[in-house]
Amino acid sequence: MNSNPLRWQAKPISEPLQQAVQSQLSSLPLAALTPAQLAQIEHLVACSSFAGRVLLQQPELMSILLDAEPISQLQLTTDATEAQVMSQLRRYRNASLVQILADDVFARQSVAQSLKRVSLLADELINAAYHWAYAELAKQWGQPLDEQGQPMPLLILGMGKLGGGELNFSSDIDLILVYPQNGDTSGGRRSSENQQFYTRLGQKLIALLHQVTADGFVYRVDMRLRPFGDSGPLVLSFAAFEDYYQAQGRDWERYAMLKARILNPREPFAQELTSMLKPFVYRRYIDFSAIESLRRMKQLIEQENRRRNRIDNIKLGAGGIREVEFIVQTLQLIRGGRIPQLQQPSIFLALQALADNEILTQAQADALLQDYLILRQVEQSLQGMDDQQTQTLPADPLARERLVLACAATDWDDLSQRINQAMARVHQQFKQVIAHEDNAEPEQVLLGRILWDSELSAVELADEINWLAAEDAVQLVEAVVQFKHDCQKRSVGPRGRELLAKLIPQLLHDLELEQAGSAVLSRVLVVFRQIVSRTAYLELLFENPKALQQLVKLCGRSGWLSTHLARYPMLLDELIDPELLYQVATVADYRDRLRLQLLRVPEDDLELVMETLRQYKQAQQLRIAAADITGILPLMKVSDHLTWLAEAVMEKVVDLAWQQMVEKYGYPAGLAAGSPKNFAVVAYGKLGGLELGYGSDLDLVFLHQCDSLADTSGDRAIDSRQFYLKLVQRILHLCTTRTASGVLYDVDTRLRPSGNAGLLTVHIETYRDYLLQDAWTWEHQALVRTRLIYGDAVIARRFDDIRAEVLAKPRDLPKLQTDVVEMRQKLREHHGVDNAEVKHASGGVVDLEFISQYLVLAYAAKFPCLYQYSDNIRILDAAVVAGLMPLAQAALLQQAYRDLRGVSHRLTLEPVDTTDLPDVSAAMQQVQASWALVLETAPVLPH
Repeated sequence: MNSNPLRWQAKPISEPLQQAVQSQLSSLPLAALTPAQLAQIEHLVACSSFAGRVLLQQPELMSILLDAEPISQLQLTTDATEAQVMSQLRRYRNASLVQILADDVFARQSVAQSLKRVSLLADELINAAYHWAYAELAKQWGQPLDEQGQPMPLLILGMGKLGGGELNFSSDIDLILVYPQNGDTSGGRRSSENQQFYTRLGQKLIALLHQVTADGFVYRVDMRLRPFGDSGPLVLSFAAFEDYYQAQGRDWERYAMLKARILNPREPFAQELTSMLKPFVYRRYIDFSAIESLRRMKQLIEQENRRRNRIDNIKLGAGGIREVEFIVQTLQLIRGGRIPQLQQPSIFLALQALADNEILTQAQADALLQDYLILRQVEQSLQGMDDQQTQTLPADPLARERLVLACAATDWDDLSQRINQAMARVHQQFKQVIAHEDNAEPEQVLLGRILWDSELSAVELADEINWLAAEDAVQLVEAVVQFKHDCQKRSVGPRGRELLAKLIPQLLHDLELEQAGSAVLSRVLVVFRQIVSRTAYLELLFENPKALQQLVKLCGRSGWLSTHLARYPMLLDELIDPELLYQVATVADYRDRLRLQLLRVPEDDLELVMETLRQYKQAQQLRIAAADITGILPLMKVSDHLTWLAEAVMEKVVDLAWQQMVEKYGYPAGLAAGSPKNFAVVAYGKLGGLELGYGSDLDLVFLHQCDSLADTSGDRAIDSRQFYLKLVQRILHLCTTRTASGVLYDVDTRLRPSGNAGLLTVHIETYRDYLLQDAWTWEHQALVRTRLIYGDAVIARRFDDIRAEVLAKPRDLPKLQTDVVEMRQKLREHHGVDNAEVKHASGGVVDLEFISQYLVLAYAAKFPCLYQYSDNIRILDAAVVAGLMPLAQAALLQQAYRDLRGVSHRLTLEPVDTTDLPDVSAAMQQVQASWALVLETAPVLPH
């Protein structure tokens, strides 16, 4: 065993490192080694514990390493099993890397040669795995063939340092997989589409390289640089590949493609692919259009370094390896279209080409190259220590000693000085490549740029987010990445992509100002997904930063609002002026604003009228919600405003429907222009009780006072009572027809006489007769919560008289009590006995409403004040006046009602967040106690 002459000198090592070396060497057959050879092996293992592990697995390597002999070539036989192939690939990889490492440590090669050998090894391993996998799949599926019947390859694009032939010792490999054309395979036991074949091939190739076995791994494979990233197909045809880069290719992808290299070139396919990519990467002119994006990339690099304080990272720190790459690739990108010599992935060749073409001076190029080689030598030695992908200088004394030995430095101070000086020189050139802009983006937006533009992992990027906990930060980054991938699949267009690249960073800055996390971001992105292909809305948010701020604020307070804005993006206009957004309206404002908005709409354009009504309602509802979630409006006032809005809209709907009916059929008998309509709209339920919520249905009953059976006055005359029936049908059509802005209101008419079996509108006296003679107790309960919201003074007075007559009707109290309790039980069974929702649960809102309704029906004959109002709060006030309930009990019930409605209301606005809802158990217990007192004891009429 003869050792080659060495250009290294063995150095003394510390006792801890000596112990670590001896521990690894103790199981090796060292007896046959000479003292000089033993010193070499000890020195190698002192520099790399990875080398020690490989020698333990493959002790036969010692003689090869000492004699600098070539390792036997890798040969994968087609009859080998997948497990055998994996083992051969990994053992060959480890042996070859240790050989390269030994030649580095013993100074048998330059740094450039070392990088080249690592890259050639990767080419060899990837191709060996590829050819074996191709042959294995072809046995079953046959091969994809071109028009001439020749097999077509899956072309493997190596990116980054692999593409440039300068791969790190222990690096991930970035790959993109492309196949020539679609079709079907032939010649196998079965056939498949080409894409399926190539997808299987890509998956098998990745598994052969990436999977960790007892022998380790070959390479960590990263496929995120492919079109659409992780969400895109694993393999693409040439046609799909070209379409993507022509339509959606971004500046960072041009930057990445500079170093793309086909690892398994097969003609004519390789030349076709190269020709396809070249126009995307290199422009025919001096590409000053790229300078803005490159400046931004440079700004991002500098900002990221400041944020992470990367003083010990020789790749990412100021003056690190990445800055050398940025200098060279920036100049390539700008001028490569005019200077073909610059069009190459190798940084060494590109640097010389820059000097040859006087873009850099020879002195600049030489200095940059020497500093780059210094940093790459340290990187190789650092990664070779333990086969780890790291560029951070170690803090551990033992690791520092290993690195000093591997780099042949005197001591740690000597090595640190060498590194620091090289990085300082690189950073000086880096700052000079592109001068700073006077209008550079503000630093607070740069974090968003980093997240939007970077291809780093979510965990790495999450480190940038210092206002969130680690888990939430990762979720936020993942949401941004997923949204970016979703956008790549949609027809966003160049302007849309440009706006998103500016909006997302601003959005993330606004999130930081609100101290908001992934949940709020997800809500905002629900809106963004609806507008991403509608550039006008993106422009609106970009041109109006306050609108984007309000969007973040509102989505942070309400999931319902984010869904609402996503469903009706025209509401984004309302966010432009925050002062108007949060301005509290009066009851008259709702009518006046609607009247003014409809003045701009031609009356004969029914479709536009309907759309305008819906947009108005949605906009006003948004304003109410905005005032609600910010505390400007208390709960009870919110319901008032929603009620006023509904009344204003319904008033306009009735007037529009009346106008349309009159134009078509003329006036009902006895009526003329300007006369009362003899028509009324009665509100039941929440609208009747002034307790409307977001998204509530309108429970309505329609009445008329037409006593004549004569025809209407128009050319197309119809029975006057039929006129009112058609009027209601028109009203329902205007309300419930779905347009681009949804429905106006869902209207429920089942509370009319005889329910669904009855006419949509009845004469008011028929209504009276039904309530007095045929109605059930529950229908009288419903009447408690009624108000007339539309109608002239005559019909309004008649309705009030009928309501008073029915509610003040003397009743058998035990029977009433039984009816109310049985009705409550039926409701509970309908909604589920175990329903825990605050509305239907025992002690919930419905129980309290039933208490109020019972009190009105039981005692209104003696106390008319009970039916004066239709809302629960004032009914309870009247119960106190009537002596039916102590003031303290009524006050507790009223507060319980507010609390329960508050929770129900909150769950509407925030349907998924139940973590911090107020505890209403005491309120529900109060309602249960009152229920027992009022409805489970013998009723007594007060004196």
